[in-house]
Amino acid sequence: MPRDLDPAYAACERLARAHYENFPVASWVLPRAMRPHVAAVYAFARTADDFADEGERTEAERLGLLDGWLSRLHACVDGAVEPKAGAADEDLFFVALGQTIRACRLPVDLFEDLVSAFRQDVTTRRYETWAQVLDYCRRSANPVGRLVLRIGGYEDAALDRSSDAFCSALQLANFWQDLARDWAKGRLYVPREAFAPVGARDADLDAGRLTPAWRAALAGAVAKTRALFEDGRVVCDGVSGRLRWELRLTWLGGARILERLEARGFDAFGHRPVLGTRDAPVIIWRALRWRRA
Repeated sequence: MPRDLDPAYAACERLARAHYENFPVASWVLPRAMRPHVAAVYAFARTADDFADEGERTEAERLGLLDGWLSRLHACVDGAVEPKAGAADEDLFFVALGQTIRACRLPVDLFEDLVSAFRQDVTTRRYETWAQVLDYCRRSANPVGRLVLRIGGYEDAALDRSSDAFCSALQLANFWQDLARDWAKGRLYVPREAFAPVGARDADLDAGRLTPAWRAALAGAVAKTRALFEDGRVVCDGVSGRLRWELRLTWLGGARILERLEARGFDAFGHRPVLGTRDAPVIIWRALRWRRA
């Protein structure tokens, strides 16, 4: 890694440390050589996601920010971004990202998919079918898994398919965890085909009530998520070294979120389930006892 890029990668790592996530980004478990590149990918995605969620800005302004972010992506791929003294963090993100894309030969279309999902968050508030929700996951979450695999030196169709299932499961788990937060922003990721047949109504969510009908809908959603997690076990076993431990721990953390949701009757309004220090021994113990899929 060229030493003059140290400040750019440091800016990406600061952002990764500053944001709350269920799972540490570019954590010490990852191989050291991967961490700066994963942090650069995260800085790109996290900032774009924040643009989509900027409540004070109009829809047109948020879409304009995302369009500009996409243009800067293409500029950094072409090598048009150079490190400068005193550059803002956002500028440094693209200095690092351009180097990461070139060094790891990352497909640019995966980054374009991420931006398209963030644009969708600005314009789409409801989903009718599971197919629509999973298409969103295909672009909002699955690219991250594939990028991590490429950074780790893996390019394998079977691992990609398993990673897609794994990342979609993590995205869905986050949706069910953040049901109350998303509803406050006017968003609902539970598709109508999952909640309407059991009699769940928008009005109950407006009142912050998780009725038996909504519990039934979310129980079905969690069951679907668990099935995706099972399909995602293959990638956790298909990589080696520290990356294997990183993926297994992340998989177990996602499954733990579902356990916490289920234990509280799927009520994210009364208590948002998060991973804490008490979960760490459980997750580590399960990682040590992991059995290959």
